[in-house]
Parts: sequence; C-alpha cells; structure tokens
Amino acid sequence: MFTGIVQATGIVVSADPPSPDTSDLRLAIEPGRGATLDLAEGDSISVNGVCLTAVSVSGDGFAADVSAETISCTTLGKLAKGTRVNLETALTPATALGGHLVSGHVDGIGEIVRRAGDARSVRLGIRAPGPLARYIAPKGSVCVDGVSLSVNDVADSTFEVNIVPHTLDVTIMGDYRTGSEVNLEVDMIARYLERLLQYDRGPG
Repeated sequence: MFTGIVQATGIVVSADPPSPDTSDLRLAIEPGRGATLDLAEGDSISVNGVCLTAVSVSGDGFAADVSAETISCTTLGKLAKGTRVNLETALTPATALGGHLVSGHVDGIGEIVRRAGDARSVRLGIRAPGPLARYIAPKGSVCVDGVSLSVNDVADSTFEVNIVPHTLDVTIMGDYRTGSEVNLEVDMIARYLERLLQYDRGPG
C-alpha cells in the first residue's frame, strides 16, 4: 500500500528479459542524484504507480521483475534505458498519509491529451480508458504514474488535473507532453462501492 506521494525519481539502468525465452521483464533502477531509498530485498516499491517487489538491492539501486500480465496493462514494458520514473516505498504505520490510499494495482493506461499553463501550475487533460471513466469524479482522487492527484473536472472520458510547481520538480510530470501515456489507478473506494451495489441488485 502507498500514499501517492512520490519520494524520489529514478533512472532505468536496464530493462531486459531475464532470459531470451521469456515474455516478462527485469528492471534495474537507480535513484536520481541526491535521492536515497530505504529499501531491502523483498520490499514493495511503486514504480510509476505499479507495485513491484525488489528482488535485489545493490548500493542505491534495485532490480524488480515485471510479469507479462503487468506489461500488458501498464506502461512498464515501454520503459527504456535512461527513462525517469517515479518511486515510492510502501507505507508503514508511521507514514504520513499526505495523498490517498493507493494499492499500486494499475487499472489502465491513460493518455495526455492537453497540457497548458495555469498561472504557475500546469493543467493536464488526461483521457482514461472508457471503462474507467465512471470511477473518476470531480474533486475525487486519482493516481497518475504513482502521484496522488485531485480531479478538477471531468468531461466524458477525459479529466483535468492541476500540477503545482513542486510536483513538477520532484516527479516525472514535468516531462509529460501531449501523447504521453500514463498509468492510472482509480480510487479504490469507488471500485468497492460499485461491487457492493452489484450485490445489492443480486449476485451475478
């Protein structure tokens, strides 16, 4: 479980299949300059909003395996050497919950369709996959590449968020351009509420 408050950005050192005959991936990542992570082998870590397990830790860096299933529903399979990523270690009972509860289980891939200045902030328009749109509500929470954000507005399957200067500086969101793909996780309360309502109408 995570909070959606990015602790550091990292750099992909390598993104290769662990063997020639597999469809999964092993990522090696190092934190950016001046960043440190309190991470041990076997710990969970969010990489662009995807919960991964550190299979090895060496110095400041770590390696994590990405399954074929995760590659199919996130952007991690498109990461290349040198790509920057958002990083967050798992929350503890002492962690300040500055964002919202995030599971690290990505629901789908969104696309940046608009980017515009808004005073000192940047306003992004993000198109969500159709089936996810119903979970995204104005003033609700959404997780974009591991960053907890408040939704400003929703129109059909597109929602808007404001990215303040601090978030632009400490995450990869300053790199976003029109057409950039992002990992989306909707508010888990909305998902559970829908499931409860389905059972109120009868099992199916």
